[in-house]
Amino acid sequence: MKKSHFVIVTGLSGAGKSQAIKCLEDFGFFCVDNLPTTLIPKFAEVCTQSQGRLRRVALGIDIREGGVLLNRLFDELKYLKKNKFSYDILFLEAKTEVLLNRYSETRRKHPLGRHKSLRTAIEGERTKMAGLRREADHIVDTSDLNIHQLRQTLMKIFAVPEKSRSLSVNVLSFGYSYGVPAEADMVFDARFLPNPNYVPRLKANTGNQKKVVEYVLRSPISARFVEKVKDMIDFLLPEFKREGKSYLTIAFGCTGGRHRSVVLANLLGDYLNEKGFRTNVSHRDIRKK
Repeated sequence: MKKSHFVIVTGLSGAGKSQAIKCLEDFGFFCVDNLPTTLIPKFAEVCTQSQGRLRRVALGIDIREGGVLLNRLFDELKYLKKNKFSYDILFLEAKTEVLLNRYSETRRKHPLGRHKSLRTAIEGERTKMAGLRREADHIVDTSDLNIHQLRQTLMKIFAVPEKSRSLSVNVLSFGYSYGVPAEADMVFDARFLPNPNYVPRLKANTGNQKKVVEYVLRSPISARFVEKVKDMIDFLLPEFKREGKSYLTIAFGCTGGRHRSVVLANLLGDYLNEKGFRTNVSHRDIRKK
């Protein structure tokens, strides 16, 4: 059985370790932040017993371990190598001025800054982590990287397969009478389209039924709206994917959430499936009257 591959994520406080771990988690890594170094051998045993379920593991290690325990990391890495576990060390760093700005923006306390100035604490940590930096397989300076650029960098380093980079799209219909869904990234208002609710033979039906679909879409303004939405989506989704977004929720709203919004959500869902996007369609208010 192939053993787990470990990525030790470490570096300077404020350089983006937590963000890197979130990215690796999105890539399919099993992530544990701030695992005490002394528990690495035990955790490796757990991975061995997982029957291949924990193939890629990321462990966050930082200065909060303290000097003695941090030094023990090298002993634990020797254990991994001796027991035929492969690993990489990812070291994140940034310029001192950048770290100073980040701490001033977040108002977080530096783990070494209890009785020192922030600059002294940062430089002190840089010195303490120098040995670990020398052993690193990958050093990433995040001074000029935003979260999306960091994500792209990690994708290249760890050769993340295309399927792990795909964008999942949730298409949702809703009724404005019950409020706009908080999870929506994009909202399209369909209340200007022909309303089946005012047609007696259609009122009791929903946008899942053919006669309602035909009624809503036979209007020229509906056809134009659908084409413009598709055109916008064709432009935006590759850009969202390029920037590293993993999930996107597109919502269509009408008054009650039973007719027009359902038709449009189904239509876009089918269109995105044809385009190869992982798509889920749901209708929040279709059963409400």
